[in-house]
Amino acid sequence: MRVLVVEDDETLAEIIAEGLREHDLVVDVTRDGAEALERAGQIAPDVIVLDRDLPILHGDDVCRALVRAGSPARVLMLTADGAVESRVEGLSIGADDYLPKPFAFIELVARVTALGRRTPPRRPTVLRRAGITMDVGRHEVRRGERSLHLTRKEFGVLAALLWAEGELVSAERLLDTVWDEHTDPFTGAVRTTLKTLRQKLGDPDPIVTVIGRGYRLP
Repeated sequence: MRVLVVEDDETLAEIIAEGLREHDLVVDVTRDGAEALERAGQIAPDVIVLDRDLPILHGDDVCRALVRAGSPARVLMLTADGAVESRVEGLSIGADDYLPKPFAFIELVARVTALGRRTPPRRPTVLRRAGITMDVGRHEVRRGERSLHLTRKEFGVLAALLWAEGELVSAERLLDTVWDEHTDPFTGAVRTTLKTLRQKLGDPDPIVTVIGRGYRLP
């Protein structure tokens, strides 16, 4: 699940992002409403955690713009105003859920996870290629008759290769889609994850490496 956190308080934004990452979510952060709209179009998040009281471009305007653009992302609106009238107003402009500050972090995680389950699937949920079958919804992978137990990152990398349908997927694209902007672009995370994924998939190795360009499934 990919989450975009839109919060102008830098400290709070990083606390929320780090906490969500600890629950194995991919998280991007922006502190500006206009940038949030641009990022949402680029990364197609499943859930947007949106501070309502943003400067310059108010959170209400961000939410309205997302609705007009037909964004499938679910919006969880955060605000210091917990009055019933404010909650009703936030929901009426298109927010899917509303959480007043201060909040218990465990509740934030639960609400984000619940909203993520409600996001309409944009891609097939059962993928097949090179003798591999992946059920995205159930988080199950098989190669032939063998059931594979993958980490979330291994699962994400394999899903990206399956969705590509034989096209090349660069390391940069894997880093952007499976990890997030918080990850060091010079990290060896992609290479390390591919190594362990290959070991679990077994022989013959189904992942083709095109040096300097990326990876694909035949």
